Amino acid sequence: MDFKFSEIFQGIGLLSFQFQHDWQTAVARLVLILLGVMLVHLGRKGVLEPLLMIPMGLGMSTINAAMMFFDPINMVNKAAVDGSKVGTLFLDSIESGNDHLMTLCQIDWLQPVYTFAFSNGLIACLIFVGIGSLLDIGFVMARPYQSMFIALCAELGTLATLPIAMLFKGMTLGEAASIALVGGADGPMVLFGSLKMAPDLFVPITVVAYMYLALAYGGFPYLIRFMVPKKFRMIEMPPEKKKKRERTSGEKLIFSVIACVLLSFLFPVASPLFFSLFLGIVIRESGLEKFRFFVSEIILYGSTLTLGLLLGVLCDAKTIMNPQVLPLLILGLVSLGLSAVGGLIGGYLMYFFTGGKYNPVIGIAGVSCVPSTAKVAQKAVSKDNPGAVIMQYALGANICGVITTAIITAAYICLVK
Repeated sequence: MDFKFSEIFQGIGLLSFQFQHDWQTAVARLVLILLGVMLVHLGRKGVLEPLLMIPMGLGMSTINAAMMFFDPINMVNKAAVDGSKVGTLFLDSIESGNDHLMTLCQIDWLQPVYTFAFSNGLIACLIFVGIGSLLDIGFVMARPYQSMFIALCAELGTLATLPIAMLFKGMTLGEAASIALVGGADGPMVLFGSLKMAPDLFVPITVVAYMYLALAYGGFPYLIRFMVPKKFRMIEMPPEKKKKRERTSGEKLIFSVIACVLLSFLFPVASPLFFSLFLGIVIRESGLEKFRFFVSEIILYGSTLTLGLLLGVLCDAKTIMNPQVLPLLILGLVSLGLSAVGGLIGGYLMYFFTGGKYNPVIGIAGVSCVPSTAKVAQKAVSKDNPGAVIMQYALGANICGVITTAIITAAYICLVK
């Protein structure tokens, strides 16, 4: 039998075919493969968030390497091979249609996860339950006004990017609002919001959001050093004037229930996110250790691993080469950058309001990537003054940032609808 080399090693034949007929896509594939490898390396080194970046980088490299000539629907239905097209083992069921759902589920193990958890926002809620089980709402209760003020300042990008995005030709209000949410630095929130407001672009918007969140983890320390001089970074928070009573678990539980019900009543469109977050907090404060272990270890880390893989395999050359993606890349960076700047400005304002007794670096924690930005703030301060402890203040702003981003998400969804 006469076999062609390109038939056995189909990837080589496809790459050669693309270079001849669509060299831009071929180059984009190679660049994304290298980018995926770099994300894995930087995640391993701790420069970027490893829990998300390592599976995302591996998925990104693999999906761009594994493109082939095939049409799985026709293959399963034993249709003519002439209808084959370039594709990957991962399919978008929204494009393919629900009639082929069971067929798709048999082709790729990530497909049912995408269909039943990603494309309806469920995975965002699962991650929120896990995050909630790790949060101590007492940090917010101790300094509610300071924390909320910082969080509001850190929404600068979320608010300012919306009118900027509307200036781009062809961008709808829903798409502009969705990409503006990247400034909230909350990946599940962007996924949930873009699914509601820009369903046609929610995949690239979510991919852009998580890529920038990972880059922010490595880039924010440089922004802090640029905007906050060393003498301000070294400021130690003053001791409390009077010893504050520790909040009991019962008080935290009551606060969480009231906050969940009130926020869900005011912003019902975002109630799945509020409920998920406060469910995790309530499990923590109720002393349900078996539930807490389940949601904080199994659900959170399992969902994060699956989300990273999904984001990686969704980041194929076809998605990135979409002309609509370039404005998203620009606007996402603008939104996240403005939010970081806004948070640090809020930190400076608190410094002046308190007569120089507030470390401005805490402002970066208002960008609600829990708890990454709080850790970034503490690490930046400790590098210049090991005796300065700002973590409890940063976590309060961090948790409030999640709440304010959820509120703005709800407001945008209502505005678009």
